[in-house]
Amino acid sequence: MQEKQNNTGLIWFRNNLRTLDNIALKNAVEKHEKVIAVYFFDPKFFKEDAFGFQKTAKFRAKFLIETITDLKKNLAALNITLLTYFDAPENKIAVLCDEFSVNAIYTQKEWTREELDTNELIKKTLSADVKFIEEYDQFLYHPETVSKNFSNIPDVFTQFRKKLEKYVEIPEEVFISKLASTNNIENKTTIPSLSTLGFDDFEMHPKTAFPFLGGESEALKRVNYYLFESKKVGFYKQTRNGLVGVDYSTKFSPWLANGSLSAKTIYWKIKAYEKEFGANDSTYWVIFELIWRDYFKYISLKYDAKIFKIGGILDKKYHWNTDKKIIQQWINGETKDDFVNANMIEFKETGWMSNRGRQNVASYFAKELLLDWRIGAAYFESMLLDYDVHSNYGNWMYVAGVGNDPRDRKFNTQLQAERYDAAYTFRKLWLSKTLF
Repeated sequence: MQEKQNNTGLIWFRNNLRTLDNIALKNAVEKHEKVIAVYFFDPKFFKEDAFGFQKTAKFRAKFLIETITDLKKNLAALNITLLTYFDAPENKIAVLCDEFSVNAIYTQKEWTREELDTNELIKKTLSADVKFIEEYDQFLYHPETVSKNFSNIPDVFTQFRKKLEKYVEIPEEVFISKLASTNNIENKTTIPSLSTLGFDDFEMHPKTAFPFLGGESEALKRVNYYLFESKKVGFYKQTRNGLVGVDYSTKFSPWLANGSLSAKTIYWKIKAYEKEFGANDSTYWVIFELIWRDYFKYISLKYDAKIFKIGGILDKKYHWNTDKKIIQQWINGETKDDFVNANMIEFKETGWMSNRGRQNVASYFAKELLLDWRIGAAYFESMLLDYDVHSNYGNWMYVAGVGNDPRDRKFNTQLQAERYDAAYTFRKLWLSKTLF
């Protein structure tokens, strides 16, 4: 066993907001006598982007506050204090390092531009003896086991999936030891309220398909319910294209997106379920979806900032429109298409939309209205409870014909409505005059 260092390890939480299966947390606890944790509600993530959308709107902001509240409680059970600030990390981390004699910062490795810029700003403020230690910790398949050169990642998902399933093992979860109670420090910081972040408080919409709270505790409760209590995972493949209700899909994605639930935890829970109740197409299909999630992360690693460019990873030259009136009609659910409208109203009211809905509204935006797909992606970034930069931009590129779909398809939204909402149940739910 490695001898612990006398000075303090600082865990800087980003999108890894959990205590179970957290490599940064494990490394800090194993290598230091003293450990403290910090989370920043970075003001830049609540400002408007280039397209005029707030980067984080009210739904994800509330979910994040709930998540950090839960993280603080779960860390306290390990005798680790979580400091929380409504400030940019580059303004505070060096101060914390000085105040608490920190000699190593542990965090989840990110690679998209904004996160890298923040890293550079922080490193400029640190003294030379403070180590900055990053670990990939948001994958099912760890990058070290997948490729030494991300430019080799296949551009077709099926090739990627088959190779990984055949040759690469999924790592075990990591568990964190409890520290002595003397590790606790006085904490004068508070978790910001919605109003501090610039929002009015609000109640969750009564018709939402995602009525859950943020945080690791709620995530693990949902996993246990979906797998072991209701056993609905055994029917996932039949129900996953549903539109109404809480249980047509796993609903794991918002917790996965901010890292309050790890992909590995889901994988090993499914393996435990299969051992007890048997494997089938449905249990495999949840893992299949996790591989898709990994894939978009690897495409982002391969193509870097191209995932944000209008031509996408294919450098396609299409003519895109930017008509603000038409964009607003799409946002408000006021297009000529009732199926698109129902999905967009659900989204505006709840921050949630089914996978089937997302594909249809994005295809309609890019292929029917011929609008700049990046504007749609930016609106999703603002609103989605489960916003994940790689999946969001990967999926939008895919649907817009500038990404990983070799067939460049267009969804026939009316045929899709007939297939998935034949009885008009979903459309009636969201297009009726009385929303409440």
